[in-house]
Amino acid sequence: MSELNNKSKAILYMILSSLCFAFMAALVKMSGDIPTVEKTFFRNFVSLIVSVIVLCKNKETLWGKKENRKYLVLRGMLGTAGMITYFYCIDNMLLADSSMLNKVHPFFTVIFAVWFLKENLSKTQISALIFAFVGILFVVKPKFDMTIIPALIGVSSAAFAGGAYTVVRYLGDKEGTEVIVFYFSFISTLIAIVLMPFNYVPLKLNQLIMLMGSGIFASIAQFSLTISYKYAKASEVSIYNYTNIIFSQIIAFFIWREMPDIYSLVGYVLIIGSSLLVFFQKDNKEIEPIKSM
Repeated sequence: MSELNNKSKAILYMILSSLCFAFMAALVKMSGDIPTVEKTFFRNFVSLIVSVIVLCKNKETLWGKKENRKYLVLRGMLGTAGMITYFYCIDNMLLADSSMLNKVHPFFTVIFAVWFLKENLSKTQISALIFAFVGILFVVKPKFDMTIIPALIGVSSAAFAGGAYTVVRYLGDKEGTEVIVFYFSFISTLIAIVLMPFNYVPLKLNQLIMLMGSGIFASIAQFSLTISYKYAKASEVSIYNYTNIIFSQIIAFFIWREMPDIYSLVGYVLIIGSSLLVFFQKDNKEIEPIKSM
């Protein structure tokens, strides 16, 4: 019963993370024509402040355990690369499409989890991933023209994110959530500070408010996502990140009046159906401690 409880908690945290990431993406897009690196800075600077406050309040060290630091740095670098490429995708595509492409990252998470963490996949999980992928194709309806460039960059953001979340899963029982979030925020903020002077654009007040807001939502999303991967295997819970597609489409409708067509609706059904398929799977084994990587 404890396994079911842990899995349910992981799913709820993942859905909360997806909702907050959807609001973050909308605010980033609404902020307008601002360099991607500058958007990255403000999104992560807020998370950095929050993580430092939490760590200091709990009287914990910022830098984590010595044996885990190389993995914490790796998570930060992969996460930063994923964020920059994702923000580029948001700036050059429709919000819903960019969110959908980024949501390919559970496939990479599962691949990396099987490869590096030696996690096992059941036939049900494999089937669910296939249905979810087909659903994404229905929603995105890819066209093979110049728009493929932002799309490919969007897929690369998913690959970086998948690698980052696999490292998060590895660190799940080795480091606290606040330390993992701190490293990601610190490294991404540092990289942005180094790159910003090369293409800096002064912000208007409304743009600053939007980017700070994106940072607040991102902080909630990041903590929720990190906690989610602590409660369950990456291969089990990552598929629920697809709910971000639904949230993004709803937000896009209210702000930009984007309406899903019949193909998108079919995709939504496939994605939600695949998530339910994994959730009601009864043959999951107890989560074992991870020793590989």
